[in-house]
Amino acid sequence: MDVRQLRYFIAIAEEGSLSAAAQRVNVAQPSLSQHVLSLERDLEVKLLERSPRGVSLTKAGEVLLGHAREIVQALEAAADAVRRSGAEPVGDVSFGLPSSVSMVLSVPLAETVRLELPKVRLRAIEAMSGFIQTWLEDQSIDLGILYDIGAVRHLRFRRLMTEDLFFFSATDAWPFPTAPGTPVRLAEIAGVELVLPSRHHGLRIMIDRITRAQGVRLGVATEMDALGQIKTMVARGSGYTILAPAAAIDFVDRGELVMAPIVEPRMTRPVYLVRNPAKPVTAASREVERITIDVIRDLIVRGIWTAEDEGELTAS
Repeated sequence: MDVRQLRYFIAIAEEGSLSAAAQRVNVAQPSLSQHVLSLERDLEVKLLERSPRGVSLTKAGEVLLGHAREIVQALEAAADAVRRSGAEPVGDVSFGLPSSVSMVLSVPLAETVRLELPKVRLRAIEAMSGFIQTWLEDQSIDLGILYDIGAVRHLRFRRLMTEDLFFFSATDAWPFPTAPGTPVRLAEIAGVELVLPSRHHGLRIMIDRITRAQGVRLGVATEMDALGQIKTMVARGSGYTILAPAAAIDFVDRGELVMAPIVEPRMTRPVYLVRNPAKPVTAASREVERITIDVIRDLIVRGIWTAEDEGELTAS
């Protein structure tokens, strides 16, 4: 059994006809039949059922088809990786970003990749963390950023930083007697109406976990899983929210929101760069990972991303 026979077998299974498969792989039909017979002799099982309507797979044939596709795809991926290993990075790289990260990272990352890697096409996908985790697990994307890696220990991850969560208010609707922007105790936030993501959202899960541990019950007036709409509601004075500063830097810079650190206790969350080790690492994805780390480091140093460097912002 060799890879050529597996390619022929895949063609027969997908076409459902020896004659159609022969045309697809450009091999004479009698020769194709001989390859199938050779496979059946080697494996000592019948792989195809022949009828006037064409051919269909036996149960053994279905098992072989699944493995054949995996083998052929793996060989193609290996050949592609070898061809690209010594050359300029080229190809597509897909990157899953939570909304709050995408807000501050996606544009400078895309601009830097375009400048430094002209033959690489970055596909930045903004989504909730749950979707990003699923896409990493099924190998739909090359890279992702997650906040909670408790359930993804089988994935490769790197802790990039720790973000503080801040309290946000409309500039003209600051609810406390202190000056706008003054640190706010968590217990004080319990007395205002909040606009937060729903309970299945990663940020909300983390907020609920911290408040339960502190015995604080927040007044959540509205649940909304759209970051843009949360910021708009708060900027209109229709509530308050808790976010990472990076998620609302656009509204703060325009003077529509004011933010304040949360204290007693601080509310923090880690940020991880994640990839699936089962998915082949291309030169392009490796370079995008390196650039991501450089861009994040620059954003932290310049104060655009309010976070603490974990000391792991070095490429490997």
